[in-house]
Amino acid sequence: MATAATSTPAAWQPTLVCATLTARVPREMAAEVDAAAALGADVAELQVGCLDGFEPRRDLPVLLAQPRPLPVIVSYRPKWEGVQYAGEDEPRFEALLLAMELGAEYVDIEFKVVDKFMKFLSGKKPQNCKLIVSAYDYESTSSVNELLNLVAQMRTTGADIVKILTTAADIVDASTMFQVLAHCQEKQVPIIGLVMKEQGFISRILCAKYGGYLTFASLEKGKESAPGQPTVSDLINKYKIRQIGPDTKVFGIIGNPVSHSKSPIVQNQAFRSVGFDAVFLPFLSDDLVKFLSTFSAPDYAGFSCTMPHKETALRCCDDVDPIARDIGAINTIIRRPDGKLVGYNTDYSGAISAIEDGIRASQPTDSTTSPLAGRLFVVIGAGGAGKALAYGAKEKGARVVIANRTFARAQELANIIGGTALTLSELENYHPEEGMILANATSVGMHPNVDEIPLSKEALKSYAVVFDAVFVPRETRLLREAAACGATVIDGLEMLVRLVMVQFKLFTGGMTDNKVSADIMVSAKMVPVVHMSSFLLLPRRLGSTVFD
Repeated sequence: MATAATSTPAAWQPTLVCATLTARVPREMAAEVDAAAALGADVAELQVGCLDGFEPRRDLPVLLAQPRPLPVIVSYRPKWEGVQYAGEDEPRFEALLLAMELGAEYVDIEFKVVDKFMKFLSGKKPQNCKLIVSAYDYESTSSVNELLNLVAQMRTTGADIVKILTTAADIVDASTMFQVLAHCQEKQVPIIGLVMKEQGFISRILCAKYGGYLTFASLEKGKESAPGQPTVSDLINKYKIRQIGPDTKVFGIIGNPVSHSKSPIVQNQAFRSVGFDAVFLPFLSDDLVKFLSTFSAPDYAGFSCTMPHKETALRCCDDVDPIARDIGAINTIIRRPDGKLVGYNTDYSGAISAIEDGIRASQPTDSTTSPLAGRLFVVIGAGGAGKALAYGAKEKGARVVIANRTFARAQELANIIGGTALTLSELENYHPEEGMILANATSVGMHPNVDEIPLSKEALKSYAVVFDAVFVPRETRLLREAAACGATVIDGLEMLVRLVMVQFKLFTGGMTDNKVSADIMVSAKMVPVVHMSSFLLLPRRLGSTVFD
């Protein structure tokens, strides 16, 4: 089912950012409230079950002492709901009532025991404390109708705010939650609706588009209280959640893996620099066809495609740019106003222009022609990235050679572009002339396998220019050893910056100027190139594309 479209209701309220706090000592948790406020959070959740030896009458006055920089939610989750408390309900209820009496702005109670809790309260709930009634599903995400029935049941309990957290088996589960949020927004039902795990990550950001009451975030990486939880800083700074509303256009990078991608940082900064109401997200998906048919509302306006979808994308688009069709791979999809999908390939222009600029900056060239014209251009890899480089070099007048682990694939690509095919072992001894250009279009040398190299140092002595599409790390072993041999080297980040500029123009309908280009350049080059936890699943196979 397609994701619900959005409309702007009269009583639209921005989604709050709530920092979940899990310190083990009361004074440390109180200090975390200050830290959350400093980061820009709107609310803090005190997960008091995380405190060592929690004693409500001793610890809650410390946690709730005024002045407090933020309103707080007090939750005391039982073990059967996935947290620490293993005792009887009544002591837990007493702690939550005490939190209300001490001025907590919100208290969170589980739907399974809310009737019992309301009987315990017996009308003692202070008027200024809102009751959040929560339901968790740690295995799956139910259908829209089932979730809406659950919302209706939860509303009858006296809940001020309904909270439903489900678990994603696939990214399309986030679409289910968006439809629930949109329905509740239309009916003016305050709801927190999120989908856990990395496949549901987008729900933690796009809930702001569909009217979610709040979204949860950790203070910093490593302090997540639920799978797939972003940091407060990422929500506010990276994804600009404060600027997301019902009319916000949605763009993103589709692939697996995508958590390593710099594109969200760079594109969101570029959107912001021109005042374009849009957000760029990582879409973790193994099924491109299913993704595109699910997220088909007009506001889902464009996508960057990375592995393993670049070739599949050809079959998903209604129209394909001739260059992309010739290359046989797509890395950019634009949804036109009529709903039709148009495919482009900007890989070749990003990579080729980076190589040309690198040569012009280091070697005397003829300004009237491409510095690739007439030169021998060797591409390692025959996947989507290799195809893009080979096609682009051929268009610039280069003589192209393809080397690949699977020789048949090298031969196939060479036949298409009118080039020569080699095996990797043949490439080691291939030096027919001086001044050759080498382009690595594989993932060899990518983090964490930083000691790998696609060609020996001895063989690199034959090349005047070496380009590596890998950008994590920025200086690969290939580039380091090529530079030691005297070659001009061009890194993958230079390619990425140019690729993003071209995609930005497609996403925004042509918006660009010198300021945008400068912002893209600066933000791309300032992003830390290694996020240790993000690269553990990166593929090692030689033919992988790395252009995102």
